[in-house]
Amino acid sequence: MSNAQLYWQANLRLVIGCLIVWFVVSFGFGIFLVDQLNAYSLGGYKLGFWFAQQGSIYTFVFLIFFYAIRMNVLDRKFGVHED
Repeated sequence: MSNAQLYWQANLRLVIGCLIVWFVVSFGFGIFLVDQLNAYSLGGYKLGFWFAQQGSIYTFVFLIFFYAIRMNVLDRKFGVHED
């Protein structure tokens, strides 16, 4: 398998992993598991409500930085980084 194909596979794994985390947090915690999470509170708010309103946004911002850092690592590993 060529270096370009390996790089693309690593990139796709990273993107799919980030999308899974985003889906679990935004849909799983904010919609599907909201009733179970509302038994707990965070900062005075029910946890399910917090994930639906704030948690998914914080997670998305975290994933942006995580993706950028991991892509820099992959770029250097496969020799396609920018100087």
